Amino acid sequence: QVRLVESGGGLVQTGETLKLSCAISGRPSFIYYMAWFRQSPGKEREFVSAHEWPNDITYHTDSVKGRFTISRNNAKNTVYLLMNNLKPEDTAVYTCAARTNVLFLDREPSSQNDYDYWGQGTQVTVSS
Repeated sequence: QVRLVESGGGLVQTGETLKLSCAISGRPSFIYYMAWFRQSPGKEREFVSAHEWPNDITYHTDSVKGRFTISRNNAKNTVYLLMNNLKPEDTAVYTCAARTNVLFLDREPSSQNDYDYWGQGTQVTVSS
């Protein structure tokens, strides 16, 4: 069975950097997208960033563009989220997701319905 395991969350101060990791195992048939979502208390889960595996293309929501960077390690089947200049507004549970469906999306893969596997989430807390 496909599994996604996140790591790297923690407590940091405003302006600091944190790097999240998401390892996928269970030999999925194919990886089209891997993405990061986040959910803050009292808010709906929102899209943060995604990586299009076959073409090495990245997507970021406007609120993190220029601060967050998504990358991958093919050998480890792992995707990373490097978060620079963290702000208290970034405090959330960050969850990794993967799309293994056959079809590519002709749009930004920002919907939760675009993904069929999810990790357990890792807490990121940014103090002011």
